[in-house]
Amino acid sequence: MKQQQAGFTLVEIAIVLVIIGLLLGGILKGQEMINNGKIKSVIGDMKAVSIAFYTYQDRYRAIPGDDAAAATRFTGAVSGSGNGVISNVFNAQLAPGPANESNSFWQHTRMAGFMSGIATAGAALPPTSSVGGFVGIEDAAYGISGAVACASNVPMNMAQAMDIQLDDGTATTGTFRAGAAGVIPTAAAGAPYAIATPTVGVTVCQQI
Repeated sequence: MKQQQAGFTLVEIAIVLVIIGLLLGGILKGQEMINNGKIKSVIGDMKAVSIAFYTYQDRYRAIPGDDAAAATRFTGAVSGSGNGVISNVFNAQLAPGPANESNSFWQHTRMAGFMSGIATAGAALPPTSSVGGFVGIEDAAYGISGAVACASNVPMNMAQAMDIQLDDGTATTGTFRAGAAGVIPTAAAGAPYAIATPTVGVTVCQQI
């Protein structure tokens, strides 16, 4: 007697492959949407810094953080040096003061009602972004002139996407630049994007 063998037909296999393809496509599309959302969120955080900077400057004729008359404007505020430059780096977690004007920026703009968050002297710290790093302000980061908004811990592929949207797509030139994680964004030009390490966090800065 011949034994009948059961198996899948080509049509059944094709249907299974199509279903698997749709599932994978949905997963990848969902991940892309999540990444795009995070990119827009970080860009929005940096734009908020810029808006608060210019709004404060327009109202008080002084740079937030550097405002030498902040203590006379707001109860409990710590005045800056008034020299036109924001001292210290964007992710400093120190008490506001003339040596830490990057933190004073948050105190002054929060007390003025332009930014949300705690404004007391010991807790006026830079906020965190959707990617888990700090968002803040400093002066002349990566060789960009003037005040710049910066964000840390941005995955490299997201940083490059932000650069393409906002500037020239190159980490070491233009008004948007990036540098290696953990490196203080001083006057150095920055570090090129490395395609081989797309998820490694970097620090990005944009001219305000």
